[in-house]
Amino acid sequence: MRFLQTVVALAFALIPFAAGAQNYPAPKQNVWIAKDFKFHTGETMPELRVGYLTIGEPSGQPVLVLHGTGGSANNLLTPAFAGELFGPGQPLDASRYFIIIPDSVGHGRSSKPSDGLRTKFPRYNYEDMVDAQHRLVTEGLGIRRLRLVIGNSMGGMHVWIWGVKYPDAMDALVPMASQPTAMASRNWMLRRLMIETIRNDPDYNNGNYTTQPRAMKLASVFYATATNGGTLAYQKLAPTSAQADKLVDDRLKAPFNADANDFIYAWESSRDYDPSAGMERITAALLAINAADDERNPPESGLTEKAIKRIKNGRLLLIPASEDTRGHGTTGMARFYKQQLDDLLRTAPQRAM
Repeated sequence: MRFLQTVVALAFALIPFAAGAQNYPAPKQNVWIAKDFKFHTGETMPELRVGYLTIGEPSGQPVLVLHGTGGSANNLLTPAFAGELFGPGQPLDASRYFIIIPDSVGHGRSSKPSDGLRTKFPRYNYEDMVDAQHRLVTEGLGIRRLRLVIGNSMGGMHVWIWGVKYPDAMDALVPMASQPTAMASRNWMLRRLMIETIRNDPDYNNGNYTTQPRAMKLASVFYATATNGGTLAYQKLAPTSAQADKLVDDRLKAPFNADANDFIYAWESSRDYDPSAGMERITAALLAINAADDERNPPESGLTEKAIKRIKNGRLLLIPASEDTRGHGTTGMARFYKQQLDDLLRTAPQRAM
């Protein structure tokens, strides 16, 4: 995967991955074509490519797992996430569950601007991405009801949309590192500044560049450092300016193979995200998981707590901040919530088709 490799790497840079061999079946890579896909803008694409991975057999209970901005299905196959969830006896044991991990529109092997359309590619948003996921599940895979929809960061925001837009499509929902409120405040301000930094680079040339804009790497490293990692963790890792400089130097030296139009489209797609009006429509059992030190979704706003009170069967797990948490990246480490996820799956009713 070449799209946003460095941004995704930074999102998990501070996560202490466990060593060891993969403890779940080998993922199977697939592509499905959504015919005549209509975007929220009214534009239609005759063939929208949707890449996805599956783990386990189709006879298992289907589970949809959703990745974050700039990632892909492959980025969820880490020891700290998949290695804690998909193996024998684990909450999403692949011998019991059929795990589906799509590449969202604009990401991975799914259709995106860098395929050739550049800035003529439809300006997709999160609802478009969720609609493509829904069509993959229902039309591509023939699944009528999901046992669980779980996602992290952008994937967590997609889970909130699933619950509001397709309330009968699943038994349980687990949105992580996200809030069911408008994209706003510092979260959007920093996204907007990152996007404007790239657009104002002369190399960008209104999206018709011949070389990737040089400002893109610096902007992405700045954003990732500012909004991911955890205050206490950074203090432990970089208690001196020399150690902080080394972290910055290492991140700026890391390989970076992003495409600028893909990058801008992906981050800008969050602009109109706001599922807040639909909380009462959510009927599945819901467990929201956030970290107390999440830089993008600060719990002191109280927004998530207020929203969950409007959900009949919803609750919040707030992971306390520590030197072991990683701010917005905390939910990439399933050890912090695997027991609560297991409890949810054991108790959430199997709803009628």
